[in-house]
Amino acid sequence: MYAVENSTVAEESVSPQSPSSNKRVMIDVKDLSLVFQTNDGPVNALSDINLKIGEGDFVSFIGPSGCGKTTLLRVIADLEKQTAGSISVNGTTPEDARLNRLYGYVFQAAALLPWRTIKKNCAVPLEISGHSQAHQNKQIDKYLRMVGLQDFHEKYPWQLSGGMQQRASIARALCIEPDLLLMDEPFGALDEITRDHMNVELLKIWDETKKTVVFVTHSISEAVMLSTHIVVMSPRPGRITKVIESPLPRMKDLALRDTEAFHALAAEIRAALAEEHAID
Repeated sequence: MYAVENSTVAEESVSPQSPSSNKRVMIDVKDLSLVFQTNDGPVNALSDINLKIGEGDFVSFIGPSGCGKTTLLRVIADLEKQTAGSISVNGTTPEDARLNRLYGYVFQAAALLPWRTIKKNCAVPLEISGHSQAHQNKQIDKYLRMVGLQDFHEKYPWQLSGGMQQRASIARALCIEPDLLLMDEPFGALDEITRDHMNVELLKIWDETKKTVVFVTHSISEAVMLSTHIVVMSPRPGRITKVIESPLPRMKDLALRDTEAFHALAAEIRAALAEEHAID
C-alpha cells in the first residue's frame, strides 16, 4: 500500500512487505478528488487521494470529524461519485462492484428492519439477489454461527443489545460472500467494554473469512487493535497525509494493549494526526 500527496510518494509508508509489492490490489485510487456543490458554494471534501489496498488487508481510515473518511468509503462503495481522478475495486468500477455484490457495507447504526427477525434481516440482500430459500438458509446459518447469534435467529432487533445488533449487521453483510467488507464506525456507539469485545470478535471473523476490510474509526486504540495499515487523513479538504504499516501481529488479543509495541504505534498515529493539526 502507498499513499501519495500532491504527486509525491510518501516513502516512509512503504516497506518491502508492502501490499503493493506482493499482493493483488483490491482497491486502487488515483488522483481522486470530490467537490460537493452546495447553496453556499463548492465544498472540497477530498483532494488528490492516491491509495492502494492489498487483498486480505485490514485498513483503517482515521482523522478528525469532517476530514472525508466516510466520504472516501462511500466513493469506494459507489454511494458518492468523485469529481476527478479514478478508482477501481477488485479490478472493476465501483458501480460494477456494487451491482455485482462484490462488497458488504456495515453502517454506524445496525440498520436492521424492526419488523423482521434477525434471520429475515440477514435474508434481505440474498432475497434481492434472487437466491433460493435453501441457499439463503445455508448462508444465514453459517454467518449467524460465525458471529455467535445462532440461538437468536428468531429474535427481533429490539430484543438484542447494541453489540448483538451490530454482529447481526456484520452477518448480513457477509451472507452474500463479498470480496470486500466496508465498515463505517460500526462500534462507535457502543460502550468501551462491548467495543473491546467486538474488536476481538471482528478480528476472528476477518481471520476466518480472509476478506479485505476497510474500516472508518475515530479511535486510535481501535485502529491499532484492528489494522494491518492505518491511513491518516487531514482536515478538509480530506487528504491522505500518511499510511502507517502496523508491525503488530495480524491476530491480537486485549492483552496486547498493555505492551510497549501497542503504545508505540498509537503514539506514531497520534503524532501523525498532530502534525496536520488534526488534534491539539
